[in-house]
Amino acid sequence: MKHQNHNEQWNDSLSGNYLWNNTNFGEAITETMMPMTWSVLQFTLDDWVFLPGLSTVGNIGGQPYINISIFASLFKALGRNRQQLLELTEGTMYMQLPEEMEIPIIPLSPKEIFKGLLNLLRVQNKQAQGRKHLSTYLANNPEWFKQMKTRIQAEQSKKELAHLWHNEIRGHIKNGVWTVLGTANHSAEFTKRLQHQLISMVGAEDANILISNLSTKTQLLASLGPSVGLARVVNGEMTREEYIEKFGHRGPHEFELSKPRPVEEPDWLNRQLAKYQETPIDVQDLFQKQQVAFDEAWHRFSSKYPRKANGMLRRLKGSARLAHLREQARSEYVRDRWLIRIFVSRAGELIALGDDVFFLALDEVLRILSGETIAGDLILSRKEIYQRYKALPSYPSVIRGHFDPFQWAADPNRRNDVYDQHASFSAQISDTIKGAAGSAGCVEGLVRVMAGPENSDELQPGEILVTRMTDISWTPIFPRAAAVVTDIGAPLSHAAIVARELGIPAVVGCQDATMRLKTGDRIRVDGSVGTVEIKRRR
Repeated sequence: MKHQNHNEQWNDSLSGNYLWNNTNFGEAITETMMPMTWSVLQFTLDDWVFLPGLSTVGNIGGQPYINISIFASLFKALGRNRQQLLELTEGTMYMQLPEEMEIPIIPLSPKEIFKGLLNLLRVQNKQAQGRKHLSTYLANNPEWFKQMKTRIQAEQSKKELAHLWHNEIRGHIKNGVWTVLGTANHSAEFTKRLQHQLISMVGAEDANILISNLSTKTQLLASLGPSVGLARVVNGEMTREEYIEKFGHRGPHEFELSKPRPVEEPDWLNRQLAKYQETPIDVQDLFQKQQVAFDEAWHRFSSKYPRKANGMLRRLKGSARLAHLREQARSEYVRDRWLIRIFVSRAGELIALGDDVFFLALDEVLRILSGETIAGDLILSRKEIYQRYKALPSYPSVIRGHFDPFQWAADPNRRNDVYDQHASFSAQISDTIKGAAGSAGCVEGLVRVMAGPENSDELQPGEILVTRMTDISWTPIFPRAAAVVTDIGAPLSHAAIVARELGIPAVVGCQDATMRLKTGDRIRVDGSVGTVEIKRRR
């Protein structure tokens, strides 16, 4: 059985001189991917292709990166410049590039440009089609998941399990991906346009406040559900079963297929509730404060622009509606990924590999289910590669050219924000760290640098949370923080959205805040303009 060599090398940066960025994936995939997870990512995005023969997403040392050079090259063909590219990607893929950092352009023939632009239209069309199926997807997916889970777990035949994938699961997953991509893209574009217009009318801070306030007592943003849900279970407003049904599939590393979902651990909810009861947080109180801030900002807007108030209110409601749909779609897509995990786990049982099955690629598992055999040492060699990459520190968000993760990690003067094979940039030494404005407000306080949500007890109320990135498993911790600062993130990333909803100042996408700040430092966070000022080093 053949296996591609580059899978064993796990480094697509060696395929050419390109600019790579991982902000978009950085929140979802937080550590080295198992080969199965990478192969499923390739499968889900195999038609998200713009230039024939070039993958839009590559694997660099076990982490997924988007090839920005592809978009820059098509942009150039359309007569647009670097600045317009950065503006296009700011909502979802916030990139801070040093001024002197070049974006390599791929030389394209007229025929390739034509094909690229056709692909651009094809992708936009698929996203639009995906959006049309959104209400059906949201309504039917939980029940589809339940039925399919039962069928997978009852399956005794290898060939029948492969048949189930090809005939019933594969198409559903692909449709779900386009629904999520279409919904997320539409929401990001709508909100970004609205925010830019508001900034020009009332300034960054009020603009930030006005596009927040998406949750109400009856309709919560999906990202806040797990947090507020705990309070509801404690207060008897929601049963444990309802909580598990709604949120049991959401948690840390939810895109890594080898990791159990929270609900797979029998004691998970008890631990969550115990933690919540140790430091109960009145989320409704935070919502109330946020509502007051919104009302005041709205009063300022409508007094200044009385004629534009009705139209703007409609657009703000539209932005909120799209944000809700985007978050719901994402939650259902995470449920779909859980189904893939259940499928792969069952395959592992039937082919007597157990959890080692996650060191194989999806197509390899399907071929084994159909009767093929694989080289006995394949899993062993991949385990070794995986462990070597897993032991390395987090890579830079922006990479240009060939990048050797081991060489980079061995360099004591390395930067973990940007890497350029062709140039070296001196590390910043100022006392101001720049990022994206995530959530409005100014706060001064002491830093708490945290690696993961499992150490949540360390964060004392009133401290400023500084971390590489956050996902939904961090949400219960947010209300305790005076402010949030992340290395990875964009204005529409998890950290920014949740912080805005709770009225907590946030600066996201700082790239190297976790390297430059230490627990105990005193900093001033300005979430309106996206700056972190170091006041006193510990």
